[in-house]
Amino acid sequence: MDAMTHNLPAAAADPVTFYGTEVTSRLLLGTAQYPSPAILAEAIRASGTEIVTVSLRRESGAAKAGQSFWQLIRDLGVKVLPNTAGCRTVKEAVTTAEMARELFGTPWVKLEVIGEDDTLQPDVFGLVEAARILTRDGFQVFPYTTEDLVVAEKLVSAGCEVLMPWGAPIGSGRGLNNPYGLRSMRAHFPGIPLVVDAGVGLPSHAAAAMELGYDAVLLNTAVAKAGDPVRMARAFAAAIAAGREAVIADPMEVRDMAAPSTPVMGRALLGS
Repeated sequence: MDAMTHNLPAAAADPVTFYGTEVTSRLLLGTAQYPSPAILAEAIRASGTEIVTVSLRRESGAAKAGQSFWQLIRDLGVKVLPNTAGCRTVKEAVTTAEMARELFGTPWVKLEVIGEDDTLQPDVFGLVEAARILTRDGFQVFPYTTEDLVVAEKLVSAGCEVLMPWGAPIGSGRGLNNPYGLRSMRAHFPGIPLVVDAGVGLPSHAAAAMELGYDAVLLNTAVAKAGDPVRMARAFAAAIAAGREAVIADPMEVRDMAAPSTPVMGRALLGS
């Protein structure tokens, strides 16, 4: 881990628990689109992340393709969160999750069921159905969803113990398109770990998500496609730590009118 990451505020390292597994880093990092495996490894180390997402399409057990990538991830000592990226039907998502469990040896799965090509918005109907099937089969599901509270309730009822609403469309870098909806979800599910997933483009976006009280942020493109992925990974780690520190510190309330920071009582009056 980078020395700068070690110097982050202590309160920012308070742990978060996903399905009984405690981690101290609140940054989850994707592993796709990096310029090289070496830069990927260095960015993961610089970020301090303890969880990385991996697509099954990066691996092929039969052909031994992607084994060097898998070895790199294992050597880094991080926990793997396989995803069903690109799946568009319940059957495809469930089958991919089952294959990932066999390959990666984990019941965790980031569940994606994509319903719309331009925005890559989740098919929330298929998502709930797939979550119910996978949970019943022993999976621990991290559903990529919208900020819709009704959908979130159905995912929780299906057995999900984590919710991952999008900030904006995948890879768009637009940040938090609906802060009101995300704030409402946080208030509605105070005891469930919430992770903003997708659309985060800048460290300030990640800090804003944490300031809303979210437990973590998952991102990929913003780091992988940066001019300097390692430096950007470090920046996101610092921003997430700052956002977490801020929410713990209990921020001041927003006011409509100015309030002087210097007391006016006892102010000297100068005559002509």
